[in-house]
Amino acid sequence: MAVPQNRVTSSKRNMRRSHDALSPSSYAECPNCGELRRPHHVCGSCGHYAGREVVSMVEDVDLDEAS
Repeated sequence: MAVPQNRVTSSKRNMRRSHDALSPSSYAECPNCGELRRPHHVCGSCGHYAGREVVSMVEDVDLDEAS
């Protein structure tokens, strides 16, 4: 059974955990529409990636007015 020989102090424990913090995600401006998007991801508002349209975006349809 694994039992620690000595107690780990809060200072040593916290120094070990100093690299575990999460960094905020970065965003880049879409060159096509100007919206913020994740780097190396398809733009969610216009569907462009690397200067070309890879996802065709459908216009929003209001279901209440369609009937």
